Amino acid sequence: MALQVPEPMLAAPAAVLPTAGVAYEAKWDGYRCLLARHTDGRAELRSRRGTALTVAFGDIAAAALRDLPEDGVLLDGELVVWHEGRLAFDRLQRRMNRTAASVAREIREAPAHFVAFDLLHLAGEDLLVQPYLRRRERLERFFAEEGLGPPWTLCPMTFDRAEAERWMREWAAADVGLEGIVAKKLNQPYRPAARAWSKVRIRHTTEAVIGGVTGTLARPTGVLLGRYDVSGRLRYVGRSTPLSEKAGRQLVGRLKPAAGDHPWHGRSFSAGWGSRETLSVELAEPDLVVEVSADTAMDAHRWRHPVRVMRVRTDMVPQDAPLFGGK
Repeated sequence: MALQVPEPMLAAPAAVLPTAGVAYEAKWDGYRCLLARHTDGRAELRSRRGTALTVAFGDIAAAALRDLPEDGVLLDGELVVWHEGRLAFDRLQRRMNRTAASVAREIREAPAHFVAFDLLHLAGEDLLVQPYLRRRERLERFFAEEGLGPPWTLCPMTFDRAEAERWMREWAAADVGLEGIVAKKLNQPYRPAARAWSKVRIRHTTEAVIGGVTGTLARPTGVLLGRYDVSGRLRYVGRSTPLSEKAGRQLVGRLKPAAGDHPWHGRSFSAGWGSRETLSVELAEPDLVVEVSADTAMDAHRWRHPVRVMRVRTDMVPQDAPLFGGK
């Protein structure tokens, strides 16, 4: 059977881990990638949205041709870079749409790894219709039989919910960039494009300073957040999800218009990660601290995903919040 690369199966956010008939896998802070070693001697790496990654990750493509069997393999997994003691999403980004010399430099300085969590095709056999448990057994056996080592990594998995919860606590304490847990039903086939797995993110609470809002200062719908750096400059660190009714009420009457020396005057803010749409923003005098719930995904000390505002910290002044670069 010819090797066809499908759309990836996806995970839906969940508040808690499911309890029965599932396996728990680590969720990585990397690029989702379907990796094919074709029988015609080609390696193909494709992102979640179908973007070709083969050139940007030439080190992994070369490893696929060197290490994987010639009769055809299709793996689902995550491209990651481990750099300076944690997963470094920004080092993945540095490879995209760059010159060959820039990519070669990144490969030397921050080589990538492929974390495999599913085996979808092997030696002419289509495995998508097989239940997860069968595919996982085949994947583990494949790693053992092929003797795969770096840059290949088998994604950690457990059937024990308590063990998965322990992983999340340890990863949160270590702050190494692992994002949480993906739960997969043991009897479920691989369903391309279906959001049929569950994901629970590691979250922590921390503080930041409101530097602007969406909506209006009188009726904010979301907030833009900053932290001061060691020189005393307010640096943008991210934005919130839409404010809950309770959080919105706490802000009423507390936000003051920005003075003329606000450091964000003239700046535009993106509506989302990778989006060219800009937000309509009113700047606020940065003197109000809020507690937020955030996940572990950060780039250049900024939250990649919107955070949730939990409450106003009237007991704190902006200098009490963590410095830019802190947790």
